Amino acid sequence: MFYSLAWIFVLPFAFLHLLWRARKQPEYLQYWPQRLGWIRRWSGHQRLWIHAVSVGETRAAAPLIEAWRTRHPDCAILLTHTTPTGRETGKTLFGEASGARFEQAYLPYDFPLLTWLFLMRARPDVGLIMETELWPNLFAACKRCNVPLFLVNARLSERSARGYARFRWLISPTLRALSGLAAQTAKDADRFAALGAERIQITGNLKFDVNVPPDTAQRAQDLRRQFAGRFVWLAASTREGEESVLLDLFDRLDLADALLVIVPRHPQRFAEVAGLIASRHAAWVRRSEASGNEPLMPETKVFLGDSMGELAAYYAAADVAYIGGSLLPFGGQNLIEAAAAGCPALIGPHTWNFSEAAEQSVSAGAARRVADSEDMLVALRDLHDNVSKRQLMASAGQIFTELNRGATARTLNLVEASWAEEGSMPSAK
Repeated sequence: MFYSLAWIFVLPFAFLHLLWRARKQPEYLQYWPQRLGWIRRWSGHQRLWIHAVSVGETRAAAPLIEAWRTRHPDCAILLTHTTPTGRETGKTLFGEASGARFEQAYLPYDFPLLTWLFLMRARPDVGLIMETELWPNLFAACKRCNVPLFLVNARLSERSARGYARFRWLISPTLRALSGLAAQTAKDADRFAALGAERIQITGNLKFDVNVPPDTAQRAQDLRRQFAGRFVWLAASTREGEESVLLDLFDRLDLADALLVIVPRHPQRFAEVAGLIASRHAAWVRRSEASGNEPLMPETKVFLGDSMGELAAYYAAADVAYIGGSLLPFGGQNLIEAAAAGCPALIGPHTWNFSEAAEQSVSAGAARRVADSEDMLVALRDLHDNVSKRQLMASAGQIFTELNRGATARTLNLVEASWAEEGSMPSAK
């Protein structure tokens, strides 16, 4: 009750937040009634609902959606998001060839009336929430409406677990409302269990099952042609404040054949990062303004990857990659895509968002942890001078990825087994 009352005061500020975000991303003001639960009313038959908050979760959901379509081709799918970039990613991955049986929408704010309206109009038969989205009123509404709900690809860092523990009175019943929980690792499972979760299975990380876009090889080849045989240091998914540190580091690296490729984590920061690079380097180019596939001029030192959906190609074209969000305390970004592409990875000390994957990757020899920028400087020079080390890390990354596949099948088996108990699971092929 107190949580729901708090939402009465929060809702006006939530819309102010949308207006604030719309200054840089006007898309935040599109489809705003959906954030109140007012989505198109579904009148068809069985429907799977998947919530993927933003880009990373949407990409992780891709193998799950593809496998579900294969097993249950007659079951419709509703994919919800919180951010416009997540929605655009879903449209790119699934929208064009999906027709009426695939629909996207925004998830409503977690106020009881809004969650009830969403469920009445969406009419899902089962719901899958990606990773760590815990919404007490939504989960309770699903239980009241007899909609089986699963938290899949679930992860919970020690830091987040400590934060949730302060609100155990709210989080425990929220987790107990789930029909099942598919945890990435044993540590994740233990942390969720300590908060009151039940019916937990360890299924692995879906991101190991993500397939690269079919045009990745061609895009990577085009990029390598542009990079013209340079030693390419990719700074992938960088966060606020990191670009300045990396540009300083690159200047000190002082390698004649080196090229720094910066791909910011959030597209709304492209212009900001472009301004930063322009203030520091006279010779730089943007992906969006580069002249076709022509090789870069020798004096060009920095390349800004201001494009969407090309990160896999950047990994495949790079000699070594720094995984953003780990040098400064942001918790790190996903390094699995780098490993799958056979790109040696450097990670900083802050990797709590992907702690087990990071540790396993380092142990497997696919990644190298650096303590700070000085340590990164040493690692870059070492990898620049030792092609054999880069090749060993590349092979280790691909083996590491292959050994960890299979989460998709295990997750679907969990969902189907539980849904079958309800007696309403769609027929499988």
